[in-house]
Amino acid sequence: MKKLFGRSRWMQWLLLPTVVLWLCPLAWMLLTSFKTRAEIFDPAAGLLPQALQWSNYPAAMAVAPFGTYLLNSLLVTGGILLAQMTTITLAAYAFARLRFPGRDFLFGLFLLQIMFPIYATFLTNFITVREMGLLNSLWALMVPFIASGYGTFMLRQAFRQVPNDLADAARLDGCGHWATLWHVYLPLVKPTLIAFGMISVVTHWNDYMWPLLVTNSEGVRTLPIGLGLLAKADSGADWPRLMAATMVVISPLLLFFVIFQRRFVDSFMHAGLK
Repeated sequence: MKKLFGRSRWMQWLLLPTVVLWLCPLAWMLLTSFKTRAEIFDPAAGLLPQALQWSNYPAAMAVAPFGTYLLNSLLVTGGILLAQMTTITLAAYAFARLRFPGRDFLFGLFLLQIMFPIYATFLTNFITVREMGLLNSLWALMVPFIASGYGTFMLRQAFRQVPNDLADAARLDGCGHWATLWHVYLPLVKPTLIAFGMISVVTHWNDYMWPLLVTNSEGVRTLPIGLGLLAKADSGADWPRLMAATMVVISPLLLFFVIFQRRFVDSFMHAGLK
């Protein structure tokens, strides 16, 4: 026990520099959001702001309708997450537990989207969305991402680790596929669902290129577009306001991770079922 405790303590000391390195950009961003523009470019000003400039936050929010952007980001990210959770659950269950002709071949085709970078599909997705008449709408931001090959693969592997005896017992009790999926499989793969949910939320909350391509009005743009407006000002980026807006954008993600961090870590620490 002492040896295990000592090894754990050494691991913590070894990981400490990595933690500090990860926190440095976040700390710099937070401190910069409270500075003046003169302090940022003054080498003698030091790391800490001379006086906290709280006005940077409302000034940054006034540059663009960030309230609308925030609502759009919540709707788009939440809509994609809900759709993906539904599609990957059904697809993963079918590929993991149902037997039908060509199952493995279809699963291989389904995984092809993991092989290609997301930018390689932008042209075809754009044409599809345009033909559907969805350009410049929230639907255009969500439709191309309602399915996820990566999420299906993760959940399929988790379903395959569930003992067959549990599913057989559920069938003996009269459960069909829907009841077995809901009462047996989903409770056992909850850490995997939470881990994928966090990955999906972070990915689509921070997405910039696709919303920039398919939207051209303030009413349907998202938070990363608002940050882009601050960064491309003709007079140069106003770094204090830009950092203040960035803190506003990443705050929901930090809160989301703090709430679900234990489940996220558990999903990787306990990948198997015993």
